[in-house]
This record gives sequence, C-alpha cells and structure tokens, in this order.
Amino acid sequence: MKNWIPKAINYLDKSLGKVPTELNEIDWKENLSPKNDKLCQHIAAFANMPGGGFLVFGVNDKSASVIGIQKATADAIVERLASLCRDGVNPLVRIDHAIETFRGEELLFVHILESAIKPVHKAGKTIEDSFIRSGGTTRKASRQEIGALMLNSKTPTWEELHASKLLSEVEVITLLEYDKILELLGKPIPTDIKEILRWLEDEKMIVDVDGKGFYITNFGAIAAAKDLNKFDGLSRRSVRLIKYEGKNKVGASKEYPGKKGYAVSFELLIQFVQGLLQDSEIIKNALRVNTAVYPEIALRELIANTLIHQDFTIRGSGPMIEIFEDRIVFSNPGRLLPSKKIDRLIRTTPESRNEILASAFRRYNICEERGSGFEKAVIAIELFGLPPLKFEELENSFKVTMYAPKKYAEMTNEERIEACYQHSIIEYYGNGGFNNASLRKRFGMHDKQAAQISLLIKEAMSVGKIKAKDSDNVSKKFSVYVPYWA
Repeated sequence: MKNWIPKAINYLDKSLGKVPTELNEIDWKENLSPKNDKLCQHIAAFANMPGGGFLVFGVNDKSASVIGIQKATADAIVERLASLCRDGVNPLVRIDHAIETFRGEELLFVHILESAIKPVHKAGKTIEDSFIRSGGTTRKASRQEIGALMLNSKTPTWEELHASKLLSEVEVITLLEYDKILELLGKPIPTDIKEILRWLEDEKMIVDVDGKGFYITNFGAIAAAKDLNKFDGLSRRSVRLIKYEGKNKVGASKEYPGKKGYAVSFELLIQFVQGLLQDSEIIKNALRVNTAVYPEIALRELIANTLIHQDFTIRGSGPMIEIFEDRIVFSNPGRLLPSKKIDRLIRTTPESRNEILASAFRRYNICEERGSGFEKAVIAIELFGLPPLKFEELENSFKVTMYAPKKYAEMTNEERIEACYQHSIIEYYGNGGFNNASLRKRFGMHDKQAAQISLLIKEAMSVGKIKAKDSDNVSKKFSVYVPYWA
C-alpha cells in the first residue's frame, strides 16, 4: 500500500460519514467528468493546496454510496488525468494513483501532488485563471488569494524539485545513505531519527510537508541515494563508466555497475577508474615500479566536473566516462552556460547551473575549492607530461578528453599550441607569465631544444592564443608571454 493511501482513506471515511460532508482535501465521483475545463480546475485547485489533494472514483455522486469501479475504467481515467496534468494546466502537475478496497468495493484513488511553483492555473491562460479549494468545493482564486499563493511559491532549481512521492520517516531513512554523507562531513551519526530528519532537511535533501510526510529532493537523491533506480526519472542519471580494449569502441568493453548517488559513491568510482587504467612500468634502480599514467587529482576534478555541471533538464542521458587505450573521455549532457567561452574555462569566475550540488561537493571534500578544478587538473597534467586537455562543446553535450603521455615529437601542432596556451594561463596566475624555459620544462625538453619552443611560441602568437607581456621588449631571450586576453 502506498504511504498516502491511509490518509486518503481517512479523508474519504470522514467525507462519507452518516451525513456526507465535502472536504477541501478530497473530492469523490462515480466517473470522470467529460468536461476537461472543469477537471483542469480541480487539478489546479488541489495542486495549489499544501500537501495536494485526492480524487476518488467509484462513489455515487448523488447518494454518496460506494459502488466500485472496473479496472478498464480506472485505467482510462488515469490516462486522461495524466494528459490534463501535462497539457491542461501550467505548470505541469504530478499525480500518483492506486486502486484500493474501501467498504468492500474497489475504488480508484488519485493523489494530485502539491506544486512547488504556484499558482497553478489553466494552460494558455494567465494566473488570473487560478483555482483553490474552499468549503469543500473548487472555485476561482481572488487576486488576494493568488498573491498569497505567489508568496508561498518560488521558482525552484532542479535540485530542489521533488524526486519522490510523499514518504514516511522510515522510507526516507531506507532510501538515503545519510550515514556516508555525515562521514564525508566528519560528523557523528545521530541516534534519534527525528534529529537525522532535521539534519537532512537542513542539508536540502528532504522537504517536510507540514508533518504529513517528506519528499526527497532531486539533490538528496542524486547525492545520497542507495539506488537511483528507486527514483523515477533518475535511473538514467547513474554514471556510465565504460572501458574499451583499444583506441575505439569496436573492441570488447567493461562497464562500471553504478547505481548509487554521486557523493556516496564518488570514492568507489575513483577507485574503480584507477583499477581499470593501465599502469606504466618504469625501471628504477633495477626494480620495476608501477606509476599511474593519469594524475589522481586530474581524475577527481574532471569526474566531479562531469557530474556537477550536467544539464539535468535534458532527459534520457547522463554523465559518461569512457576509457580508451590512449585517452579518457568525460562527457555530460548540456552545453556550456551562455556566459562561458570554451577557451576561458581554466581559472574563470565560477558559475554552475547546479549550485547546490556544486557547493555540496566542495563541503564533502570531493573536489577542490570553488573555481579551481580545471586549473588543478592542468597543473597535474603538466607535471605528468600529458598532452593538453581537449574541450569540446557538441550539439547537446560537453566533453573533456585527457590523453595518455605523448612525447613532444608525437603531438600534433594543434596539441602543442593548446598546451602552450593552457601553460600560459597557469603561469599567468602563478608567476605573471611564462617564458621559453618554463615551456621547455612543461614538455620535458632540454636546453638545446629552445629553438623548437621559440618556434612554437611564435606559432601560438600568430593564431592569437598568447601575446608578449611587454610588447616593447625586443629581447626574445628574456621575453615573458601571457594569454591573449590578459
């Protein structure tokens, strides 16, 4: 039995007492009205109520006697109501339903959930066409009542929206791995369930509905779910991690079986990625030493970035990590925010479409401080002698590629120029700029190869990636260079 059913049955029992009484919380009918306009008014009114409301089908309208309903009729009612909730009102309204026995007959119970955005009104109309429940009936809201609904409403972020139906205390505790989050924060686990729930509410993982139950928010589920498949619409948000045997997708692959929330499974994900990566073997003092090909700090930051900055409004896709023989590709749904330029992602003013999730990842010590992620990754990549990061904005997604080590001679000219540009950003913020010597060190080259680096610097300047810090300096030997935008 769904957790809201006892409440609905209690309201129905009160309404169908010795003297049938109409209640604001519930409306019972024998069948569905053929008038869509009237149905949309009921939907809007219940969605504007705290905690929502209930429609019950299978009760005679005139005699208030319970007569029951056939499954085929119930299915048709649910289908039509769901359609009206999507297309007949604005914003769209969520419903849940169940067939339960009441006084020996099967009845269809429909729970119209409260809308986070108010007032709910008829589609194609203005907020003047909003409705409320009053005196057990549905009526048009006055301007003052519309104002009150607006005061108790806000435009929530995706993270604040409800990921679950109304849940009991035990159901919340069962679905969320709250103890792992407390561990990440270095806090003790409360022994009292009420204290745990208060903390979860403060953490914006759940919403208390006037003591009637709790909603788990999208943030609560995406960060701390024991199983994302338990939440409608979030199963496709699980991280997909695929390891291919070669340099393309033709060969055999191995996939990470992820289903938990991002925060509670992040360390396990990092360990799994590292386990899939091939280690390089270096002979050191006649002994074989395994050294990771990719820096852990870069892995952590790029994976965290992939999870945090995805566009959750894009349905049917989620974050993906693909490991090839010569590279790792991190991709997430959603293009860059309009204010972002693809060549200004390193050390720029931080901005996220999912600020609650981004802030939580920092508090949980999963990623670095605000705005330093790509910078930390590039610094680590330079120390490991890897090619530069490759940023790509596709039609409806964003992709970052980190390549395995390459010698300077093996890099393409585009890779060398991009490495020069990324190096210029790191050195600009660290030392005010870079020179021939620092760039040689970045590529692991000798002093005798200074001429090659000078040529690269000249090419990077010609394509507008970097510029001389002092344009009046005629000495190339002591020249310092900065990014083009500095």
